[in-house]
Amino acid sequence: MATMTELSPTARKTKYSQDTRVDESLVPKKVLSLRSTRYGIAFMAHFCNFILMAQYAAINISMVAMVNGTNHQSQFNGSTESLPLDALGGSNDAPNSLPAEAPVYDWSPQIQGIIFGSVNYGMMLTMAPSGYLAGRIGTKRVVGVSLVVSSLLIIFTPLAADLGLAFLIATRIVQGLAQGSILGGQHALWERWGPPCERSRLCTLALSGMMLGTFTIILLGGIISQTLGWPFVFYIFGGIGFVYCLLWFVLVYDDPVSHPWISVTEREYIVSSLAQQVSPHKQPLPFKAMLRSLPLYAICLCSFSHQWMITILTVYMPTYISSVFNINIRDNGFLSAFPFIISWVTGILGGQLADFLLTKNFRLVTVRKIATFLGNFPSSVLLVALSYLTPDYVTTMTLLVVSCGLTPFCQSGIYINALDIAPRHSSFLMGASREFGYTAAILASTISGFLLSQDPEFGWRNVFLLLFAINLSGLIFYLIFGDAVVQDWAKDRKLTRL
Repeated sequence: MATMTELSPTARKTKYSQDTRVDESLVPKKVLSLRSTRYGIAFMAHFCNFILMAQYAAINISMVAMVNGTNHQSQFNGSTESLPLDALGGSNDAPNSLPAEAPVYDWSPQIQGIIFGSVNYGMMLTMAPSGYLAGRIGTKRVVGVSLVVSSLLIIFTPLAADLGLAFLIATRIVQGLAQGSILGGQHALWERWGPPCERSRLCTLALSGMMLGTFTIILLGGIISQTLGWPFVFYIFGGIGFVYCLLWFVLVYDDPVSHPWISVTEREYIVSSLAQQVSPHKQPLPFKAMLRSLPLYAICLCSFSHQWMITILTVYMPTYISSVFNINIRDNGFLSAFPFIISWVTGILGGQLADFLLTKNFRLVTVRKIATFLGNFPSSVLLVALSYLTPDYVTTMTLLVVSCGLTPFCQSGIYINALDIAPRHSSFLMGASREFGYTAAILASTISGFLLSQDPEFGWRNVFLLLFAINLSGLIFYLIFGDAVVQDWAKDRKLTRL
């Protein structure tokens, strides 16, 4: 029989209330400096996610230029035609300001939705397998090779678009296979590098790179599209990915034991703090028990509902701003990017807040649910309110900034909850829950494109109301059935022969 204990978040007095305990004398004094090796690993994962999301979202801002002049954007919301075109100092002259050599395509909103969503078909196929594979052979190889493939395909995207719609969709699906492996494979790092009392801040530091990547690609993508042409958005960020791969293979190691430059004190602290949670031998995945686990279902369903909202914000914000304000792509890039820099900050602060609450004797499950609530409910309510208000720059951007800025709190909630309920299988489960969540990315893009095509006047209102209904359903299920106790099926099983 095996027992599982939870580690105390401080070396002396504060305890997590839901895991079993280890002997405090076995855990060396922890190293909290940002110069510590585990924070270096988190920063490497941060910039990996930065590149991942920049490559993922490159087409979102580029699409404004790729279809500019086809007059599809103007049909999204007929109620805003009276808005001033020069309120930001730019008029609707983007077609004349785009480089002549940049091709333009005649894609309807529904086709654009299919293009946006196609990358997620690939992602949902590889996130769970890559998490399992990274747990077996290491994150360094899985993520590094996948980043090389993703960078190659992002450079190939303009050529694929020229070859035809089918080639572009196929390229994005294969790109999704690689990007899903990056996102799913990286979670195995925190099985070996993340002490329980620091998981929130380490994981959110790593994941917040996605928000920084979104901010950067939307901000610079508009400028690049207007000055050099939209194909250079893909060339530049694909090249950055190739360069970063070299750093990844040199500086990232799968565990502190194999790292050549880590201090002895830090290595002992990490290994000792994880001694009760990481099994010394690999165990088969208890699929039957997983399929009967309500806490796991709660994570998956809430990930689905949250990813639906993230997809609308990430994919459709440039399109929404373009349709409402009818501005050029440069100004669109500035407005669309600003909410994501706020998200980047709140994502990092959210992890610090979660670990702080744990030191104040908040129950672990309470912290996870608070973070998940803050990252879901207020944002979805604000988006619904946005669709009922008369659009103006100040109100619209305020609601978008606050809505987008609150979503990263979920990084300290559902997205690392698998580390709490099943630390031994967390790399697979975090990938699997993300994989399930990304089915929402496919459906959200496709259904939203359909809604916008079918109802030009109230299309956005329908999109946001559907978002709210889905988001609220997933949140309620998680608040009822979510947990943070190590599940029986996730504990070490020792066989005794008579």
